[in-house]
Amino acid sequence: MTSTPDSKCEKSRFRRLCDAMLYVALPGHLKSTIRIALVVGIVLTLINQADVIASGDATATTWLKCGLNFVVPFVVANLGLLSARDTTY
Repeated sequence: MTSTPDSKCEKSRFRRLCDAMLYVALPGHLKSTIRIALVVGIVLTLINQADVIASGDATATTWLKCGLNFVVPFVVANLGLLSARDTTY
């Protein structure tokens, strides 16, 4: 099987993705991005869901939203980390 420009591009994209994943998984980077996600996630949960949780009306959807309040800032912090490193990601 011969290599086409498209297959090389896919390999290149996969390699860049692997490099990015390894970069954000460095202990110092994880410590920073997890800390950001925790702080922002707690604030967002308090702003958006505290009344529902406090009243005892929280459903599975409420808890899913609470979880996403932590995932979104974690992703954004990692994208910021990558964009500061290199703009090709």
